[in-house]
Amino acid sequence: MTSTTPKLLEIKPVVVCTVLRRINRFVVEVEMGDRVSRVYLCNTGRLAGYLVKGREGFCAENSRKLRYRLFSIRDDGLGAILDTQLQLKSFERAINLIPPFRDCKISRRNVRVGESVLDYLLKCPGGDLVLEVKSAVLRIDGYASYPDCPSTRARKQLRDLIRASDAGHRGAILFIAALPNVSAFKPNIGADQELYRMLLEARDRGVEIGAISIAYNPEDLFIYLLDPWLRVEL
Repeated sequence: MTSTTPKLLEIKPVVVCTVLRRINRFVVEVEMGDRVSRVYLCNTGRLAGYLVKGREGFCAENSRKLRYRLFSIRDDGLGAILDTQLQLKSFERAINLIPPFRDCKISRRNVRVGESVLDYLLKCPGGDLVLEVKSAVLRIDGYASYPDCPSTRARKQLRDLIRASDAGHRGAILFIAALPNVSAFKPNIGADQELYRMLLEARDRGVEIGAISIAYNPEDLFIYLLDPWLRVEL
């Protein structure tokens, strides 16, 4: 990260915490100073390497029932961003820095395509584009990877993107590598071989596949765009 690395979002106030255990998909028990608290987690992935007792985390204020939300875990000198809503907000700030979307604007969110609801409809010079965004916070051999567990939802979304592409519509899937120091994005084939097969099929049938890299800097409380077009290896 350099002085020219784009800043996307400032997160404040931030409370440093220590992970104790995951209670369920949406709640993590942490230690804040001399007290134990339960905090909200906006990520349903397994996150096995992050939600480990003793890991340092970062919490922000939360509008839900729980006062705080765990949005990041210290990772390789910076912070991996677990919070999928923050990942989407970061993408929205970065959209015109991402080469394929440089001249696009967000038209709608939560767009119905076939049997799926996808994240965005973008208005682009070449026509409308339907975009699904996926959280890639798994690191495998220096690569950002997805998924960390089988995903029937992602398979259904890919199937509907393929059908839309076959019907002449522009579709894309973007992986957000929300962790520092990765060289490229690579699917986690071992977690979901069928999803990998569908990614290859989607690529061959016109669905655009890309990735960006972001991370949180706990020193200045900003989320940065580390790479606006991370290499994808399929």
